[in-house]
Amino acid sequence: MTKEISMSTKYDPQQVEPGRYQEWLDQDVFKPSADQTAKPYSIVIPPPNVTGKLHLGHAWDTTLQDMLIRQKRMQGFDTLWLPGMDHAGIATQAKVEARLAEKGITRYDLGREKFIQTVWDWKGEYADIIHQQWKKLGLSLDYSRERFTLDEGLSKAVRKVFVNLYQKGLIYRGNYIINWDPKARTALSDIEVIHKDVKGAFYHVKYPFADGTTFNGKNYIEIATTRPETMMGDVAVAVHPSDKRYQELVGKMLVLPLQGRHIPIIADEYVDPEFGTGMVKITPAHDPNDFGVGNRHDLERINTMNEDATMNENAGKYEGMDRFEARKAIVKDLEDGDYMLKIEPIVHSVGHSERTGVQVEARLSTQWFVKMKPLAEAALKNQKTAARVDFVPERFEHTFTQWMDNIHDWVISRQLWWGHQIPAWYHKKTGEVYVGEEAPADLENWKQDPDVLDTWFSSALWPFSTMGWPNEDAPDFKRYFPTNTLVTGYDIIFFWVSRMIFQSLEFTQKRPFKHVLIHGLIRDEQGRKMSKSLGNGIDPMDVIDKYGADALRWFLSNGSAPGQDVRFSYTKMDAAWNFINKIWNASRFVIMNLAENTKAQLPAKEQWQLSDKWIISRLNQTVADVTRLFESFEFGEAGRALYNFIWNDFCDWYIEMAKEDLNGQDERLKKNTQDILCYVLDQTLRLLHPIMPFVTEKIWLEMPHEGASLVTAAYPIVHPEYDNPVAQTQMENLIELIKAVRNSRAEANAPMSSAIDIFIKTKSDETKQIFETNTEYIERFCHPKKLEIGAQLVAPKLAITAVITGAEVYLPLADLVNLDEECARLQKEAEKLAGEVARAEKKLANERFVANAPGAVVEKERQKLTDYKAKLLSTNERIKQLKNN
Repeated sequence: MTKEISMSTKYDPQQVEPGRYQEWLDQDVFKPSADQTAKPYSIVIPPPNVTGKLHLGHAWDTTLQDMLIRQKRMQGFDTLWLPGMDHAGIATQAKVEARLAEKGITRYDLGREKFIQTVWDWKGEYADIIHQQWKKLGLSLDYSRERFTLDEGLSKAVRKVFVNLYQKGLIYRGNYIINWDPKARTALSDIEVIHKDVKGAFYHVKYPFADGTTFNGKNYIEIATTRPETMMGDVAVAVHPSDKRYQELVGKMLVLPLQGRHIPIIADEYVDPEFGTGMVKITPAHDPNDFGVGNRHDLERINTMNEDATMNENAGKYEGMDRFEARKAIVKDLEDGDYMLKIEPIVHSVGHSERTGVQVEARLSTQWFVKMKPLAEAALKNQKTAARVDFVPERFEHTFTQWMDNIHDWVISRQLWWGHQIPAWYHKKTGEVYVGEEAPADLENWKQDPDVLDTWFSSALWPFSTMGWPNEDAPDFKRYFPTNTLVTGYDIIFFWVSRMIFQSLEFTQKRPFKHVLIHGLIRDEQGRKMSKSLGNGIDPMDVIDKYGADALRWFLSNGSAPGQDVRFSYTKMDAAWNFINKIWNASRFVIMNLAENTKAQLPAKEQWQLSDKWIISRLNQTVADVTRLFESFEFGEAGRALYNFIWNDFCDWYIEMAKEDLNGQDERLKKNTQDILCYVLDQTLRLLHPIMPFVTEKIWLEMPHEGASLVTAAYPIVHPEYDNPVAQTQMENLIELIKAVRNSRAEANAPMSSAIDIFIKTKSDETKQIFETNTEYIERFCHPKKLEIGAQLVAPKLAITAVITGAEVYLPLADLVNLDEECARLQKEAEKLAGEVARAEKKLANERFVANAPGAVVEKERQKLTDYKAKLLSTNERIKQLKNN
C-alpha cells in the first residue's frame, strides 16, 4: 500500500519554486556559518551594471558561482557569497541621457546635482529588478553584506587608492591624445573601443610646394588620407629618414590645401616607406602616432574639433559643421579647387564607443592617467610564485600576460557626472593642485576637478573594498580575503580581471582570488552572439517562467567545458525539464513506497543483495566523481556523471529491481529495500542540490529527513568501505545480459510476457558463476521458459545471437529467425565492433593520451579494447557457424 504525499503526478516548477526562496531568507541560511573552526570560502559576485536587466550570460555566470557556494556550504565551509552592483559610469549615464532625450531634456538642462539624483532614481529602479532576478534564479547570496560601487565605504577605498598612487608618482595628469566619445563627451580607454569594419575611402590630395619646386615633373606631392576633415590640423608631412626617394625634399615647405598655411616636410622613423607613397600628413591633435611625431619635432598641436565632434574655429569656414558634413564639404572644395587626384573606396576598421556606438575620435585632451608598467610588472612577477592566480582553463593566462606585457598607460578620467569625482582640487588664484582623500580645509578657495573616474577604477578594488578595506582589521577582510574563486567571461579579462590583480597586489600585497574560472559566451542555436540588432536575445526570466529555474540552471551547468561558448536552444531546455521530471517521478514512487519508520540510513552490510551492493557502490563512485569534477570546475562532466547515475542506474535499474521486493512477502527484504531507496535518494538529492536547489529541497522535505533545509544539510562524502568493484562487474554483466535479451526479443517481436528458452554460453568460470548465482534477476527480467548456462553449450542452429562481455546469448526462436537476416544483423554488429576496436587502438597509440590521461582512464580504455576484441571474435565465429549451417 502506498502512502499519500503532496507531490503532483507531473513536475510543475510553478508549484515547486514560488515561495521557497523567501523561506530560505527567513531561515537566514545564506549567511556565513560564523564557525571559526571551519575553513572560510568566499566569492564576490561580479557586480552587474545597473543599466538594465540581467541576461543569460549573467544567469550562467551566477549559476556557476551559486553551485560552488552551495556545495562548499554543505561541505562545512564557512561560506560568504557577497552580492553587489556596479554604478557603470558611462553605460548608466548614457542610458539615463537617452531616457531624458525622449522628453527633449539634456543633462545640462538639469544641472549636475539634479542629473545625478535622476541617475540614483534609475539605479533604484534597476537594482530592484536585478534583486528579483537573483531571487528567481535561487542565488544564495548574503544580502546583509550587499555593496554598491558608489557606497561610502567603497568611495573611501577609491580615494585612498587614487591618492596613494598619485603620491607614488603612478598617477599623473597630462595633455595627450586619447579616445574620445563625442556623444557621451568623455575620454575612453583603449579597451572601451570596439573596432568595426566600415565603408570609407582613401582621398588622394595634392599638397603643392610653397616655393614652386617640381618633383618628378610635378609641383606637388601626393598625400592619401581617410579623414580629410582633420586636414585643417595638419602641421607637417613626414617621410622615413632612409627613404632615398625623398631625402632631397626634407626641409621643403608645402602649402596646406584650402587653408594656405605653410607646413614642412620632416623625416621620422614612424613612417612606413613601403605603405602607399611613403609620405604621410602629420596631425598631432587628431592621431596618437602623429602626436608622438609632433612631440619629437616640437610641432604645434591644432585641435579642429569641439567635444561633440563639430568643427571649431581652427577649422576655418567649416566651423560649426558636424565632422562628417565637414568631410563632404572639404572633399567637394578639394575637387573644385583641383586638389583632388582620386578617391579610392575602401573598407577599413574604425573605432567605435562600446557604450554609445558612435565613431570614436582621437582627441588631444588633458586627462588623468595611471602609469601601468610598474603595476603590470609586479602582477607578471607574482604569476611566477606560489601565490599566483590560477586561470581555468590555463590558456587564458596567456591572454592576461600578453596584455600585461604590452600595457599602455591607463586613462582614468571621464568627462561624466555619474561616478567617483576625482579627489583633486585646483586653487582658484594660484592654480596649485591638491590631491587628497578629504577636501581642502579652505574649500571656498578651491575648485574640484569636475571629471569622474573610469568605472573600472573602482571595480578593480571590488574583492577587497567590499570586505572593509582600507580598514585591514575589518573582520570580513581578515576572514574572507583573498577570495577563493572568481567566475567571469573571457571578454573582460582585460577590463576587470587584470586590474583586480594588479590593484590587489599593490594595496593588499595579496592576490584577489586563488582561481579565476573563465567561461565563454552564450550564443543562439546558430552559434551567433546574442544581440538586440539580431533580435535573438533570450530573457532568462522568460525561460524560468516556462521551464523553472532548476531546468535553466541544469542546462547552464552542463552547457560546455570551461572557457567554451554554449549554444542556447529550447530543445536542450526540454531535455532539462524531462530530466527533472524523471527525478520527480522516481522520487515520488520511492516516497510513496516508504514505511512510516523508514530512515535515510543503510541496513547492515550483511543484509545487502547484489543490486544493493551495486547501487551503493555506484553512488559512492558518483559522489567521488562529482566532488572531484567540481574541484576542477568540470561542471559539464559532473552533470554527466549525475545524469548517468540517476537516469540509468537508479531509475531504470535499481528502482525497477526494487519493485519486486517492495511488492513481495518478505518483510525484512522489503524494509531493507525501503531504507536503501531512501538513503540513495537522500544522497542523490544532496549531490544535485547545488545545481537544482528548488526541486531537490521540495522532494527532500517530503521524505524522511533531519534538519530544516537542504541548503545547510551535509554534502555526501566518499565511503571507501562501500566501494565494491566485484558487485559492479557482476551487475554490469547481468544488465548487459538483460538488455541483450530484451533487444533480441524486440527484434523478433517476442513480447516479454511470453516465456522463451534462453541459452547462455559462458567464456569463463567467473561469468558462469555470476549468472548461476543470480538466476533470480534473469528469471525476473528475461522471463525464460528454459534457462541453460554453461561453457560447453552448443549453439542452436536457428537462434538469435547476442554477444556480450564474457558470453554469447542464444534465443532459439526457430519460427521467427531468418538465417540471412540474422547473418546480416550480426555482420552489422561486427562492423560496429571493428570500429570500436580501431578507435580504442588509435586512442591507445596516442602517446600524449597515454602519458597525460589519469592511469585509471588509460586502464579503462585498455579493458574496453580487450572486451571489444573478444566480442568481435565471438561475433565473427557465430557468423561463420550460421553460414556453415
